[in-house]
Amino acid sequence: MKRKIDKTAAVCESIKMDGFAGDPVQWLFQQMHTHKLKYLLAHADDGVIWGRLDGEELITSHDVAPEHAPPLRVETLQTARMFGRTGELLIWRDEAGAWAGRLITEELEDTIPEWSEAFDEQQILWGTITEPQSRNFTLMKEGSQGLVHVVPLTLSEKIDVQNRPLRLVVRHYVKADNDGFVRVNASRLLSLLPEPKESNS
Repeated sequence: MKRKIDKTAAVCESIKMDGFAGDPVQWLFQQMHTHKLKYLLAHADDGVIWGRLDGEELITSHDVAPEHAPPLRVETLQTARMFGRTGELLIWRDEAGAWAGRLITEELEDTIPEWSEAFDEQQILWGTITEPQSRNFTLMKEGSQGLVHVVPLTLSEKIDVQNRPLRLVVRHYVKADNDGFVRVNASRLLSLLPEPKESNS
């Protein structure tokens, strides 16, 4: 499939990690609320943690299905991505073991963009059997190995394994290097599909 490069305007900035280690869930909630980010995808030593910002609460897959998703703890956390249409905040441990963060955002005010072109790519997520959970989460299972994760979407229909609907949308920013070759210069998570229908109420 031919890639369609679209015009955009995005910048990247570092994020101070003050207070994160003391209360990571509250810190993540505050950042998601401030930067208008909807979803959380974290990888830890003991599993994958999904989350969704619902009003004044960050709900994680551990809150919904603790038997299938680990708690979010700084001791076991490897990386965390908070993302939405407006941007992505990524946190990780640097070479010295200290927490670091960077925010890519497309909500600019009087700022010269670092990237002006990008293309989107859908990445298929595993899961062929759905088990609806509370709080509009769904347990996704696949294969005899018992692979599971608990996503922050409502999925109840049978999954067509030839056309799996559960996908991550990744935005790749392109930029010319010093020799004039246009390359992917940075990437971020954009959305989680299928997106829920907006309520008219």
